Amino acid sequence: MVFQLILLEKEGFLMYQKALERYITATNSHDFNNVKEILHPQAVYWFSDKSCTTLEEIGAYFNNAWNLIKEEVYSATDVQWLTVDEKSATCIYTYHYEGYHNGKFVSGSGRATNIFTVLNNEWKLIHEHLSS
Repeated sequence: MVFQLILLEKEGFLMYQKALERYITATNSHDFNNVKEILHPQAVYWFSDKSCTTLEEIGAYFNNAWNLIKEEVYSATDVQWLTVDEKSATCIYTYHYEGYHNGKFVSGSGRATNIFTVLNNEWKLIHEHLSS
């Protein structure tokens, strides 16, 4: 088992964890071009109030959220990797956000499911499901 884990790490299989970290960092940049670099071209997002099935729709949703909640900081806690293999990785976590809405500090949290897949030797986010 230990040998298997070392082999997986050596071959880059644990890079899915880095992909999640990169995604959160990109989200906190408030620049969708940074987020888009991590997304699979056929990414699908399920938000509590809307489903987005194109990168353009996802980008519009992100930009609207960043305009609504100023200086938003997004984070993830209690990350659990449910399934992992050489081509895909699925995690669940509690997401948290904080920022300013109409000049007043706001914060909240909810549940998230992310599915990453390998495309051209890079881990890409192909699905996110958020619920509050």
